[in-house]
Amino acid sequence: MNRIDALFSRLRSEGRRAIMPFLTAGDPDLDTTLALVRNCLGESGAHLVELGIPYSDPIADGPVIAASYNRALVHGIKLDTILSSVQSWRKETANDPRQSSAPLVTMVSYSIVYKHGLDRYVTEAAAAGVDGLIVPDLPVEEAAKLESRVAAENLKLIQLVTPTTPRERAIRIAKTSTGFLYYVSVAGITGERSQFPPDLAEKVGWLRTQTDIPICIGFGISKPEHVRQLAPVADGLIIGSAIVRRIHDLSEQGASRESLVQDIGQFVAEMVKALD
Repeated sequence: MNRIDALFSRLRSEGRRAIMPFLTAGDPDLDTTLALVRNCLGESGAHLVELGIPYSDPIADGPVIAASYNRALVHGIKLDTILSSVQSWRKETANDPRQSSAPLVTMVSYSIVYKHGLDRYVTEAAAAGVDGLIVPDLPVEEAAKLESRVAAENLKLIQLVTPTTPRERAIRIAKTSTGFLYYVSVAGITGERSQFPPDLAEKVGWLRTQTDIPICIGFGISKPEHVRQLAPVADGLIIGSAIVRRIHDLSEQGASRESLVQDIGQFVAEMVKALD
């Protein structure tokens, strides 16, 4: 069974929700990224990780994540190196039950997949230990080939629904998404927010009546109170810009890798604790 399916099956049986940190691969460097993955899934108690593959023209990413992508690219981060590092992490943690069972998904532009070669990308991602792909710039109408290819490798193709997605289209997206459905909390780009649209719970609640697939909410979640507010209507919550900003701020302050990882780990642990 794919690790994503296994995770949400277990959490649902326990009546629990998932916390998913987002990390930009290679910001500030790839060794720190992998140290953060280990900490988030280990001591901090996160359930799965979303790894952003840096791209020069990011889709829907706000200034914080876009800047992190640019920093990683300036430092020479390469897709092959990212996948190789993920594979090394999987091998190193093979005997750690918590990390070996934890899913890792990539947020990746279809431009990168296409340039790398669709078959090659999927094959190499699966071999590295990736469990699913989020491809924000791939319309559902054009996703059939990638859907078929990831299914053959026992990967998941996670699709996105936004607040402005027409209901008929949202149902179609939900039916073709696998692993989980990524629900974008607000119209617009990623970034920390003080509040969410008043009809967010209603819209996610309606979507729940149309599909059995787990629904994870992302964009803007940055505080424990956000987790407490949204957990009742979601299967999982994705924390991105708040983490990426903290990583950059700590790097700019000259924090050591150890202290940076510890600080981010404590922040993630607070979000996990808020689920209770």
